[in-house]
Amino acid sequence: MTSTVDAIIIGAGPAGLSCAVTLRAAGLDVSVLEKSDSVGAVWRRHYDRLHLHTDRNHSGLPRMPMPPDYPLYPSRAQVVDYLESYATNFGIDPVFNTEVTAIRHDGARWLAETSRGAFSAPVVVVATGIADAPYRPSWPGIETFRGPIVHSSCYRNPDAFAANRLLVVGFGNSGGEIALDLAEAKIDVTIAVRSPVQIIPRDLLGLPILSWVILYRHLPARLVDIVNAPILRLAVGNFEKLGLRRAAKGPRRMVEEDGHVPLIDIGTLAKIRDGSIKVRGGIDRLTADGIVFADGKEENFDAIILATGFRPDLRRLLAGVDVFDAQGMPRVTGRPSCAPGLYFCGQITVPTGQLREIAIEAERIAEHAKSHNWRCPGGFSA
Repeated sequence: MTSTVDAIIIGAGPAGLSCAVTLRAAGLDVSVLEKSDSVGAVWRRHYDRLHLHTDRNHSGLPRMPMPPDYPLYPSRAQVVDYLESYATNFGIDPVFNTEVTAIRHDGARWLAETSRGAFSAPVVVVATGIADAPYRPSWPGIETFRGPIVHSSCYRNPDAFAANRLLVVGFGNSGGEIALDLAEAKIDVTIAVRSPVQIIPRDLLGLPILSWVILYRHLPARLVDIVNAPILRLAVGNFEKLGLRRAAKGPRRMVEEDGHVPLIDIGTLAKIRDGSIKVRGGIDRLTADGIVFADGKEENFDAIILATGFRPDLRRLLAGVDVFDAQGMPRVTGRPSCAPGLYFCGQITVPTGQLREIAIEAERIAEHAKSHNWRCPGGFSA
């Protein structure tokens, strides 16, 4: 049996819930399909010490700000509570434990095939997020390493790694914060950094760094990076002395052109400076007991944490629909795709804050969806 609605939303994280609220406000009957058993499933899996790197005032979803009694940078648990309250407040009741296996054209409509049957609608929004497909690189000898190798998405806290010598691979925000978490627990931790990096403070001149990014959002990325370079160097210091290489591109260009977010420093640099976190280069190969780095030096480690990010590839979900780039990411997010009635929300890295961008995209998607004659007997129009 096929369930028929006005709009199908895939995912009950921040993007899916936001779109459910805005599309309902636009008059659409929506079904939110979620493969897990709760809202905000990805946020529930993040490591314990995680706090938002964007401030509370710029992280609320449509029509419901984050509570004013939250700290400036809410914790992971507070974000989960907020998402639960958000769904309850607006009466969003996702269809849980429902995995969407394929989305395809069905005449003038879209058909979502799921583990609970099919759902049909003229509008479909893919809001599965960018942190739900862990990327695990491989190196020669990886099968010989005797210790555990875990992705950062499976890391919770230092308790499981006490008395171990740890290598964290990757210098993004997850890698930097997990290394900091381990160092604060007095665990011997090294971080492998293959590529040049950019580092920015979480606060600058008494304001959240996001406030500055938003202020300059309409200026060209290259100009913003040139203007900000001197003050950022003063704020974070000369990290090249710590064994890190500064990227040629500034932070804004890194995000916009490469999709790489600079490290937002909340204490990692201080731990590198005092020797609590050691820095090494890229990895050449693994041995039974450790790592041979690209410079030929070999060190022993008991466990490896891969803070190597996520690489969602949505092509398997929408086979034959030409809306993706070579990496399987949508060419357009938060706006109409080239396939009428198909939208993506929150599927791209932005410099101005992921939750803020999700809220903006959800409003834009709803405005476009209601402006189309999608209720007509023949289905939606382009």
